[in-house]
Amino acid sequence: MTDMRALDVHSPLDGRLVGWLPVASEEDLARALRTARAAQPGWAATPAAERGAALRAAATAVRAHAGELANLVESETGRPFDSAQEGVLAGASTLEQYAELGPVHRGRSLLGSWDATDLMVPEPRGVVVALTPWNDPVAVACGLLGAALVTGNTVVHKASERCPHVGMLLGQLLGPEFPDGVLQSVTGDGPVGARLAADRDVDVVAHVGGTATGRSIAAATAATGAKALLENGGNDPLVVDSDVDPVWAAEQAALGAFTNAGQLCTSVERIYVHEAVAEEFVAALCKAARDWTPQPLVDVRHRAHVHAHVTEAEAAGASVLTGGVVPDGGGAFYPATVLEGCAPDLRVMREETFGPVAPVRVVASFEQGLAEAADDEHGLAATVLTASMTHAQQAWRRLPVGTVKVNAVFGGAPGGAAQPRRLSGTGFGYGPELLDEMTTTKVVHVAQIQPSSQARRAAS
Repeated sequence: MTDMRALDVHSPLDGRLVGWLPVASEEDLARALRTARAAQPGWAATPAAERGAALRAAATAVRAHAGELANLVESETGRPFDSAQEGVLAGASTLEQYAELGPVHRGRSLLGSWDATDLMVPEPRGVVVALTPWNDPVAVACGLLGAALVTGNTVVHKASERCPHVGMLLGQLLGPEFPDGVLQSVTGDGPVGARLAADRDVDVVAHVGGTATGRSIAAATAATGAKALLENGGNDPLVVDSDVDPVWAAEQAALGAFTNAGQLCTSVERIYVHEAVAEEFVAALCKAARDWTPQPLVDVRHRAHVHAHVTEAEAAGASVLTGGVVPDGGGAFYPATVLEGCAPDLRVMREETFGPVAPVRVVASFEQGLAEAADDEHGLAATVLTASMTHAQQAWRRLPVGTVKVNAVFGGAPGGAAQPRRLSGTGFGYGPELLDEMTTTKVVHVAQIQPSSQARRAAS
């Protein structure tokens, strides 16, 4: 049973109606959580190898429907098909990774007395609520769902209201590979996510999304005792040193700021460039922005947020060197935009814009750039472009973020896992360490029964 509310989704490409889905009612949510709780003991008792086999089957289903999923991602979020399909296939690979890692997940014996056995045993936490974003909906969801399921948890999953059809199809593909009640998908908006996060029968709330929502989840779980696993975006800086090629640095900046219309968790959000290379850097960045193929933002509501950051910066004295104008026509397109003369207290420098905007601040020294980059409430990632090993070392030591990239805005070895800090969240959101987040540890002490003193005298 559902209530009368529905989600209408319009394509950011041209504004057409993609479709609508009913919003889960209070009864729907309560039933999903009851079902998940009832199914959890049986799933936890299922051999780990069987749980891994279910994940491999789920990955196969995702691969078989990768094109269909990518089409939906493009229709609902505007992400180009090829990039969307890369995200879908990355999600399938993540399921396969956890299918292998889950059955060999940690646990160890302890050195105690000779006549006893002491163990540290990982156990599933119970019922996991997974609230996943729209900007890479399949890859992120597969990571959280895969780690939770392979470790014996049951899951209630709600995808972003900006891509509900993607979430629905993913649930239809994954759900049949698991016993009834182990994985359930619900459709809804912010109030539905808040209702799930505040339920006292939930053991983990895993959320990837905005900072405001993350704060509300943290408050809700503080009241219920559930574990909050949060990745809530960032305000990632890029520091450009005086000893790098300014044209190459501008190419890196454009890649970091404009890819997927700036709608990546680790997009470059603010730039600090040394005054010795600033003029050439800014000129090359403006050229790259003008040459960048326009992409839509996820919807016109988000475009209004991005444009507000730009217009407020301009009103406060920043210069819009290119872009910064809402285009005519349908859809939610916004041009790659370069700002110069951005004061540190502007919203475009202090908050996550999450759009194709590159605000530039010229600094007198690498030290100034590093200090201003570190002076922020977020703590997701940062990038430094420098030819100096000394400066690189200083940067990764001093920047209070989960990930520091030197001389490349994107990239990294598979299997790496970082913990966001401050407003950006808490806990490992991916990699092998995500299995630790989805489990809790029980210490077991097994001693031998000792004979009584009377029995010992009789034996002698």
